[in-house]
Amino acid sequence: MPKIALVAGGDFSGIFGEFDYFVGIDRGNLHLMAGNFPIDYAIGDFDSVSAQELSDIKVRAKKFQQAPAEKNDTDTELALKMIFQEFPDAQVTIFAAFGGRLDHLMSNLYLPSDPEIEPFMSQIQLMDAQNIVQFRPSGSHLVEEVKGMKYVSFMSESQSPLTIRGAKYDLDASNYFQKKVYSSNEFIGQAIEVSTQTGYIIIIQSKDRS
Repeated sequence: MPKIALVAGGDFSGIFGEFDYFVGIDRGNLHLMAGNFPIDYAIGDFDSVSAQELSDIKVRAKKFQQAPAEKNDTDTELALKMIFQEFPDAQVTIFAAFGGRLDHLMSNLYLPSDPEIEPFMSQIQLMDAQNIVQFRPSGSHLVEEVKGMKYVSFMSESQSPLTIRGAKYDLDASNYFQKKVYSSNEFIGQAIEVSTQTGYIIIIQSKDRS
């Protein structure tokens, strides 16, 4: 199962971990070049780079795919679909997905709402120095604490009640209240069980700025 780093065009705080392939998404290719990382794939409409930057990306990239600016997918969605088409068992970490345009941030938080991406949601995570975002489909899942992260928050994509067990603040039928984001929970030395009957769950582990 290949480990693939996708680098978007948001705020970039580095690449954490070891990866088999590096994919630049539009302006994210500039982050890869600045960090002297390889560019195995360069994907996007490239409407946010200059003509000279685009030329440099084409020279550095082993594979280059330019999409029309007018399309149904964001550049990140397009990159994920292309990657999973070639590597259906890939584990994908997306960097530089935060910061910048708010609509891009929201699109990234709701990536599994795309039917073509939904089957792969558990293979995707978004990461920067302060946050890790993961996705899980409906059902029951164990969430392990990521070292260095202090808080864990849960978002339910649907209106189905969310259940949280084994956390500092549990949530079940006895104390349930409807909320879109259940934030600032904490681990207590064990995995947390989270479940929902429909839709999917967004899991955010985070820490304060140092």
